[in-house]
Amino acid sequence: MDNAIAWIFIFPLFGSVFAVLARFVSRKLSYPISVFSMAGATWAGIETLRNAMDSPEHEVSYLLGGWTLDLFPRGVGIEFRADLLAALICLIVLGVGLLVTIYSKIHVEKETPNKESIYYSLLLLQITGLAGITLTGDAFNLYVLIEVAALTGYGLIAIGSNRAAAATFNYLILGTIGASLYLLGVGYLYIKTGTLNMVGIREVIEANGLADSSAMQVAFVLVGVGILIKMAFFPFHAWLPNAYCNAPTTTSCLLAPLVTKVMIYVMIRMVLSVFGVEFSFESNIWVSWMPWLVVVAIICAAFLALSQREIKRMLAYLIVAEVGYMVGGVWIYNYYGLIGSIFHIISDACMTLCLFLGAGIILHKCKTTHFDGLRGLFSRMPLTMIGFFIGGFSIIGLPPTCGFFSKWYLITGGMVSGRWEYMVVLMFSTMVMVVLFFRLIERIHLAVDESGKNLGKGHGDLGLTKEQTRFDEAPLVMLVPLLVAAATVLIIGVYNQDVVNQIETFLQAYDLPKGVEYK
Repeated sequence: MDNAIAWIFIFPLFGSVFAVLARFVSRKLSYPISVFSMAGATWAGIETLRNAMDSPEHEVSYLLGGWTLDLFPRGVGIEFRADLLAALICLIVLGVGLLVTIYSKIHVEKETPNKESIYYSLLLLQITGLAGITLTGDAFNLYVLIEVAALTGYGLIAIGSNRAAAATFNYLILGTIGASLYLLGVGYLYIKTGTLNMVGIREVIEANGLADSSAMQVAFVLVGVGILIKMAFFPFHAWLPNAYCNAPTTTSCLLAPLVTKVMIYVMIRMVLSVFGVEFSFESNIWVSWMPWLVVVAIICAAFLALSQREIKRMLAYLIVAEVGYMVGGVWIYNYYGLIGSIFHIISDACMTLCLFLGAGIILHKCKTTHFDGLRGLFSRMPLTMIGFFIGGFSIIGLPPTCGFFSKWYLITGGMVSGRWEYMVVLMFSTMVMVVLFFRLIERIHLAVDESGKNLGKGHGDLGLTKEQTRFDEAPLVMLVPLLVAAATVLIIGVYNQDVVNQIETFLQAYDLPKGVEYK
């Protein structure tokens, strides 16, 4: 289907309208409307990726209104553009959105009673914004879509408990600062180039030799810092733990796998497609000291995660560490590092989805996600725990999960670039993750207390009551999305070369170094 890229927006956008209108008939209609909308959008995402793969240019474009000028043949209006990278990330957004929407039914009815229609409308608008971020070819429209995703995110968080309101306020302040800095940077770009089309900006920069312009340097810094704030790069991460931990369960399951990853995609897009490789890496001091900021970010986030005793908060700090992984993969300025960073966006979205879906089920069944409340949980919910720990093994980097292969490329990129400090912190944070997840396994499978003491009385005795060991698996509407997410983690790992091939095809247009750049 040639116009599949347009249907990516049509399905969730109109679905959000119908979800609100459904409240006048029955609030229960909002759920099936949302599932249908996301299923349609996901189908359109698959078709868009297929069209991009089959295209000789490996991209598809859709101009709203079809407006072009001789001076700007790429269009003067809004352009939706899907190359292989954009199509891949967009499909991840839509796939995660579909699974979370299916999963959401019980949590939404329980945590946001009488607000189901509003909640699902916000959820669909959130996915519309995130998908739009991946596909837009216009720098200003990117700002608009970032704000659409941000505003709906604020609503999805604030609709929860009273504590969520304070978390939303912190998110609002930092998010507004980040978006404002990005917009100021885009303003500088427009003043110097006269266009807002992303590819057009790069062409003007290269044709007019604007790489040495002070205005371009200011634009680069403003855009870069704004994006770093939006992706929760340490120390701009303060909004993330409270937002994800105090938000309704479905909200955290949607935002945690997507928001930071989509903003990392934006960084990659701005670096490669807007400013260009030469300006971003060869004419800019960021490439020299950014990896050291990554080192600090990963170490600090790993220690913060290690100090937590609650699953969702621990996972929130692990996300901050993972952001450091992906940012580092970009700024070591290496072909393999870029492959690793892009691959890790996909991997991290899938494994974070597994972990947050599992944490949501634990909260639903146990009324807590504190480590002390997890004793002997494996005997009650074996399938849930298997899905949860597949995500945990992937974030550690165990084969054959996708996390192993994305980390492999990141480490390879650090090695061939001579960035040994980056490699060391990757290994260090991996060891921290091993400690964290095996601590969880110990409590869940062996029934130990906080000190690690086994509470059983003998071999095979976990010291649990009959009620605590009663088989009580999660409802299918929650279990199936978790198992599908876990299977995806394994499938992407097994077929990792197919994913890498698509990333390599995208990167062929850029002259990235493959050898040692630092002595």
